[in-house]
Amino acid sequence: MDTIPQATAAALHLLASLDPALLSVVGRSLAVSTSACLLAFGLGALAGAWLGVARFAGRGTVLAVLNTLLALPSVVVGLLVYLLLSRSGPLGFLGWLFSFQAMVLAQTILVAPIVTALTRQAIEDADRAHGEQLTSLGAAPFMRGLLLAWDERYALLTVLIAAFGRAISEVGAVMIVGGNIEGFTRVMTTAIALETSKGDLPLAIALGIVLMLVVLALNALVATLRGWRERIDGAAMQVARVGAA
Repeated sequence: MDTIPQATAAALHLLASLDPALLSVVGRSLAVSTSACLLAFGLGALAGAWLGVARFAGRGTVLAVLNTLLALPSVVVGLLVYLLLSRSGPLGFLGWLFSFQAMVLAQTILVAPIVTALTRQAIEDADRAHGEQLTSLGAAPFMRGLLLAWDERYALLTVLIAAFGRAISEVGAVMIVGGNIEGFTRVMTTAIALETSKGDLPLAIALGIVLMLVVLALNALVATLRGWRERIDGAAMQVARVGAA
């Protein structure tokens, strides 16, 4: 392709024709990121709910480490997982290196601190607002955290969406542990990097368009959930005022 308009036109044709190679890469990307986010959310939400209400010696240090992990470079995560899964590594017996499972593991490690930190903040804020009521009812710290997490479930759903956005746009870790193998471990971000370096701009542009549409859809979903929650809270407050009157 000699010009950007020609490459863009070819990319739109790939999208309109539902090119099998394009769909394969997109489907694999969604599968990897969805699996990683569900695992990270399960672990991170529980850890964040506990950290939000627990008070113990060294909590400040734990939070400092957690906040540091928020800026953990994806290539460092990729290197760590590579060392763990390599033939001489402690998890080498699994045979996961350069596989779907390796990419899921890498993205889970990358996203889990984000889920934990955001959940911890949401639960801690909720605990300040009405945690004393649960404590007076005899709820232990962990149970209080779980109850507050359920109360803040819409906010945590937003956390899950944000984590998915981080995972789907990640490239370094999955490139290292997945190997970018065509038909097996090639995802949208690694395919864009490869196709651009090869000069195959139509496929790179088509994948870029899909990736941007996914991110746009996530942002729209977050905005919709936030507006819905505000309407629900507003209606609840109005009912409370009427009842008080």
